[in-house]
Amino acid sequence: MKLRIRTPAARTQGTGGGSAARSGPGQDAGRPVKVRDPFFDNAKYLAIVLVACGHAWEPLRGDSRAAAALYIFIYTFHMPAFVLVSGYFSRSFSMTVPQLKRLVTGIAVPYVVFEVAYSLFKRYADPDPGYPISLLDPWYLTWFLAALFVWRLTTPLWRMIRWPVPVALAIAVLATVSPDIGDDLDLQRILQYLPFFVVGLFLRPEHLQLLRRREIKTLSVPVFAMAMAVAYWAAPRMNAVWFYRRDSAQELGAPAWSGAVMTVALFGCSMVLVACFLTWVPKRRMWFTALGAGTLYGYLLHGFLAKGSRFWDWYDLPWLHTPEGEITVTVFAAAFITVLCTPPVRRVFRFTMEPTMEWAFKRDATELAPRR
Repeated sequence: MKLRIRTPAARTQGTGGGSAARSGPGQDAGRPVKVRDPFFDNAKYLAIVLVACGHAWEPLRGDSRAAAALYIFIYTFHMPAFVLVSGYFSRSFSMTVPQLKRLVTGIAVPYVVFEVAYSLFKRYADPDPGYPISLLDPWYLTWFLAALFVWRLTTPLWRMIRWPVPVALAIAVLATVSPDIGDDLDLQRILQYLPFFVVGLFLRPEHLQLLRRREIKTLSVPVFAMAMAVAYWAAPRMNAVWFYRRDSAQELGAPAWSGAVMTVALFGCSMVLVACFLTWVPKRRMWFTALGAGTLYGYLLHGFLAKGSRFWDWYDLPWLHTPEGEITVTVFAAAFITVLCTPPVRRVFRFTMEPTMEWAFKRDATELAPRR
């Protein structure tokens, strides 16, 4: 009889944005227990808070150069960090039946549900009664689910080729000079964010250990300060739409060659700031660690308030455009998305975010065989 010991490096974490590893009386005693790494839960929670703050700052940019600078600074790395972590936890994806089932229930189904819900919400709140419901044209936040579905399906391909990151970056460059790609599934974003997903696929725990060195953390402070200074300088001079990665250079009124330059430059800047961000993420369990399992809930649900605040003209209040108002908006956005990541909210919406859907799938032969 062999005794199998699970080392810390062998610990795994759920690949879905909201799925947590569970253990309890209902779990088969012969299965290894999955242990969540607090570092990645902390990283996902902090990144989703930055996402909410970025959306809250967007209407304030016109009246505040500081808000515009913070907006550019955050948008340089918060979604790249999310995409990179998603790639890291897609490393084991190999098209097995259980993985494909989770791909459907954890990504495809929430995409359909929230795309329909967002479209109906826009019809009601905008109001735009003629706004179409289209599963091929993601509205607002659902593009990430469509992208994650496509990226994860391509995971085996990236393991096969010899230079995956340069190839992914070349694809992103070609996307920025191709205005005819169109809006189907927000393909521009899928291709332009692809390099970060591929980098995540090939990250190893030892790479992340390098970020825990004290000298790296110390070096990140002047890097962050320099990035903020550059963002403050660029705020009135640069088109922030570049950071959305949803348009080609020609669609932004720029020459084609600038798309290639901006793609490579933004990729380099984003990777440096993602590394600086990760080096400051706590490695131990914190009060917000458990919320990292619910970041996809917070991401999708906060979109209704983020868009509703524009539809209902909440930002027309002059006080919100003062320093005190901007701070209040920031604190409220962080608190609101924190609540959306809590277990009670996840329990309420789990039927849409993590449906079991056993009725939709055939029983796999391995599941029917008696477990030893």
